[in-house]
Amino acid sequence: MSFHNPFRLTSNSGDQTIENPSPYVPLIDAGKDPTRTPAKSRRPSRVVVLLLAGLLAVALLVAVALNYKGNRDEDSFPFDKIVVSSTNRPENRVPAVARGVEEGVSAKSFIPLSGSPKCHWTNKMLTWQRTAYHFQPKKNWMNDPNGPVFYKGWYHFFYQYNPYGAVWGNIVWGHAVSRDLIHWRHLPIAMVPDHWYDINGVWTGSATILPNGELVMLYTGSTNESVQVQNLAYPADPSDPLLIDWIKYSGNPVLVPPPGIHYKDFRDPTTAWLTPKGKWRITIGSKVNKTGISLVYDTTDFRSFELLDGVLHGVAGTGMWECVDFYPVSKIKENGLDTSANGPGVKHVLKTSLDDDRNDYYALGTYDSSTAKWTPDNPIIDVGIGLRYDYGIFYASKTFYDQEKNRRVLWGWIKETDTENTDIQKGWSSVQAIPRTILLDKKTGSNLVLWPVEEVETLRLKKKVFDKLEAKAGEVVPLEVGSVTQIDIVVEFEVDKNSLDSIDGANTTYSCNANGGAAERGALGPFGLLVLTDNDLTEQTPIYFHISKDAEGNFKTFFCADHSRSSKATDVDKGIYGSTVPVLKGEKLSMRILVDHSIVESFAQGGRTCITSRIYPTTAVGEHARLFLFNNATDAGITASLQIWQMSSAYVQ
Repeated sequence: MSFHNPFRLTSNSGDQTIENPSPYVPLIDAGKDPTRTPAKSRRPSRVVVLLLAGLLAVALLVAVALNYKGNRDEDSFPFDKIVVSSTNRPENRVPAVARGVEEGVSAKSFIPLSGSPKCHWTNKMLTWQRTAYHFQPKKNWMNDPNGPVFYKGWYHFFYQYNPYGAVWGNIVWGHAVSRDLIHWRHLPIAMVPDHWYDINGVWTGSATILPNGELVMLYTGSTNESVQVQNLAYPADPSDPLLIDWIKYSGNPVLVPPPGIHYKDFRDPTTAWLTPKGKWRITIGSKVNKTGISLVYDTTDFRSFELLDGVLHGVAGTGMWECVDFYPVSKIKENGLDTSANGPGVKHVLKTSLDDDRNDYYALGTYDSSTAKWTPDNPIIDVGIGLRYDYGIFYASKTFYDQEKNRRVLWGWIKETDTENTDIQKGWSSVQAIPRTILLDKKTGSNLVLWPVEEVETLRLKKKVFDKLEAKAGEVVPLEVGSVTQIDIVVEFEVDKNSLDSIDGANTTYSCNANGGAAERGALGPFGLLVLTDNDLTEQTPIYFHISKDAEGNFKTFFCADHSRSSKATDVDKGIYGSTVPVLKGEKLSMRILVDHSIVESFAQGGRTCITSRIYPTTAVGEHARLFLFNNATDAGITASLQIWQMSSAYVQ
């Protein structure tokens, strides 16, 4: 079906029709558009706001009557056009609690147990938590990455930001640029909520670069009635490589929720890709009942859109899909692909951030451009019920194609898992993960590999090597490397082959988060590293492998991060995270760990399984933090070869 929005609205520039049927032409020239509104313009006076609010309220009521009728009636959505997986989500998924639900967004999700004693955080503890080479603003709240893009020699990173405090609210677009994705220069705020269509927040968006080099940005705005709509913005001066000023299209919003979609379940447009017919196509996250879906729209000019029949894909039981991402990966080449790439040597990745449990899931599949449908390779591990980018604290991620280095780069948000009161005390909240490259795993063909961008290695300083260091069963070995607050670790493990062969298998199952963590001993694990650990091992964060062997002699390897003893504080998250990791015949077990104060990013087997840890030690900080090799297996010895670099701080202006 196609949906066209017929209502008109009155703005400062007069009557503007949202629908624009003209064929594709270059977007409005900022220097010739007499109706343009600077995205950073100051809010009008209180009197003018009140007058306009009255007029716009009438227009909005008309809009609601014409366009949102039935939005709460989910039965009106054309289910016969949807093809979804019938597989239910995992039973152990626990819905998160968040502030911001009324606004239809994800915000703070960690709530300490009632009655938990509060930790008395000192300034030294809180100051130490701040990272040295991860991206974060100087102060205040930050969440989802928005519209990352490489433009005229600069990497641009936009992010949702509260300029007034360390909690969610007043969401604007922060903006920073970099030459290398590591060293950043903060720029003025890019967009603020200053129109009725985004007055409750300038939310997630995506950038698209057109063939003529023009840049357009689609983003979600929350209206004065908390309706989620899609808006168009573009650079005020396309020749400015820093993209300081932005123009919001005078005909915004360009998309409103279609019939059958709740007005708070329509957000986060993707980067657009070209179809064989020369149209631009986007997808937007939503849900119908408990079925997560991705709506599909075509456009020629980014001002008028056609809603296509059915959905790109949907999965029953997964709930609201937000921050949907869709992009190709090569089955042949070792580089990333432009978002519009397609053909026999290409698979397509569909990713969603699940609002129900705040994790990012993806699946590999086949995209049919003629029907605008995507089919998973394996329905058992469909989107939202199978693979994840990261099995730790990592959410609301967004990729972009880096045409400078022919790679696809992933950004992800590392939320806080302490209390809001502590965030307010330290004056900031949240960090962005180190950008990661994404490739199809050519060896398995069934998963992606994620790896820190190569530029982070320019921060490496002094190196220390440990060659074939042995750790017997039950042994903990200190690693004297100096400071362990900012380090990059690469390690390979070999497990005693006689133990692997002689140990009898069992029919018992293993799970990182259900088997006691690193303290639970098994015949073949756990073993790995204790990062950010104090001298007496009372605070420690184990990053480890655990190997299980079944009764038929088959091995399965798990990669885990245990936060249960990461802090003496009781008002922080202490979960145990991880999953299985594919290990092929002849491969050594390997991991890479980036430690940056209170952030630990861990990658197993070249990035097949990743875990991001957000931890809050109280004693294992600064000069009191140490690093250990440990082997808590009962029957197997291990040998580890390690390379450990001290890491410089990234200059942020």
